[in-house]
Amino acid sequence: MKRIIVCGLIMMGLVLASELIAAEKQTLQIEGSTTVGPIADAFVEAFKSNYPDLKITVNKPGSGAGAAALIDGRCDIAIMSRFMKEKEFKKAVENGIFPVAHVVAMDGVCIVVHPSNPVTQLSTSAIRDIYKGKITNWKEVAGPNLPIVVISRDTSSGTYETFHGLVMNKEEMGSKVEYVNSNPQAHARVKTTVGAIGYVGIGFLDANVKALKVDGIFPSRQTITTGQYPVARPLFMFTNGYPKLGSMTYKFCTFYLTETGQEIIEAKGFIPVTNY
Repeated sequence: MKRIIVCGLIMMGLVLASELIAAEKQTLQIEGSTTVGPIADAFVEAFKSNYPDLKITVNKPGSGAGAAALIDGRCDIAIMSRFMKEKEFKKAVENGIFPVAHVVAMDGVCIVVHPSNPVTQLSTSAIRDIYKGKITNWKEVAGPNLPIVVISRDTSSGTYETFHGLVMNKEEMGSKVEYVNSNPQAHARVKTTVGAIGYVGIGFLDANVKALKVDGIFPSRQTITTGQYPVARPLFMFTNGYPKLGSMTYKFCTFYLTETGQEIIEAKGFIPVTNY
């Protein structure tokens, strides 16, 4: 009898062990924002050393695509640079999906120009008029006699949604605005075009583009966290319900709370929501 009990306990132990091993070999599908993408990619690299059997895929077609993937059950985590829209929530619930938001970092949408442009600041109203096509030459805003090339993110982008709401007041952009699919594309277009103006997340600022003051406020960690910079926003990871404690989804979505997660966010040029 004792032998049977011992054998049974051994079998139970083996089953539990196999379940734990299987849990560590699960996959994570992540989809969404090109802004949050660098944070997700860096988190994946950090996870590889601790969970070598974990397979994680990160696709970055935009925040809207991330929301759609979560709604359709095609991803575990939607990375988004905006909050979910009411219509997206409604569709999710209709599909049996209950989105939960995790704020993983703060970001500023930075207005950028070519480094050779002597303009250092613009008002929100001037930026809006540039994007509406009312201002077409830099000389109209104390700049050189040079046509303005206007670059915007595409309308499925969370960065576009933030800019469209906070700068454009949801007014339509002009017919000559050029739309690009990602932050790197916007950055590259401004970097190589002397008369260009565009906007990117603060994590994409470098010496190849020049950030402008907006309404007299320069985008920085301090001005964004204190709410002074007028075009700031939180960055999100959305899951279907609150993830099961201890699951890989839970570990990934709460990684920003760790010191390593915070260091990664800072290294990528974004602003942590924690302060170790």
